[in-house]
Amino acid sequence: MSVETTEVYSDSTDDFLEWQPPMPPTDLIFDDGEPLESNRHRIAMNLLICSLKHYWAERTGFFVGGNMFVYYSSKQARNRDFKGPDFFVALDVPSDPTRLGWVVWEENGRYPDMIVELLSDSTESQDFGEKKRLYEQVFKTKDYFVFHPFKVNSLQGWHLDSDNGYQPIEPNSQGWLWCQSLNLWMGTWNGVVEDDNAVWLRFYDADGNLVLLSEEAQKQRADSERQARFNAVPQLREMGLSVEQIAQALSLSVEEIENCS
Repeated sequence: MSVETTEVYSDSTDDFLEWQPPMPPTDLIFDDGEPLESNRHRIAMNLLICSLKHYWAERTGFFVGGNMFVYYSSKQARNRDFKGPDFFVALDVPSDPTRLGWVVWEENGRYPDMIVELLSDSTESQDFGEKKRLYEQVFKTKDYFVFHPFKVNSLQGWHLDSDNGYQPIEPNSQGWLWCQSLNLWMGTWNGVVEDDNAVWLRFYDADGNLVLLSEEAQKQRADSERQARFNAVPQLREMGLSVEQIAQALSLSVEEIENCS
């Protein structure tokens, strides 16, 4: 009796020691070949990505992704249940630009801290339903926003409350929503991007300044420098310099100097 019991115990112990949890799949798919809903959706996504990267150019330890799959469980990966936020930000992580997607078990269990879904008529129900529940209950993403690039007043957002789940973010007087995780406002801006004149979702800093794209910042600096040269014209005139001398000194045309009169 005791011998048989010992043998059974020994076998079960060996089985226990030999058992290993199943490893997550390694043949992950990062591109399903499906394009974004429209060209405006593509521009809207890139606008958020490029402006935030430029704003945080001197900052490290974050990752900004767009239209990338997020893998969060072995079951989801095996079922090819693709989840790809249109835009997301993960904080306090290596800034590795070679990532093909966001694989949670390769990121020490980290999920995106902030997500934006760009709504469309075909995906809106998922973005308000299944995806919102996933980001709230599984990802526990702190801030979640939705915006329809073809609907001006469609911006909505939620901040995660540890006890009560997602709570609506109240807009300020301009209709902007505060993104606590990024310390930035989410708001709309009317202008031309890639030849498309539309209302876009943009970031604003805590003081209300638009977070610029690199090319916008360069133009702003150039305009400011040019205006400074024009502002110097009256002083140079008072010093007795001729129009030609002023034009040469300020790298302006004679016509421009004369128009300053």
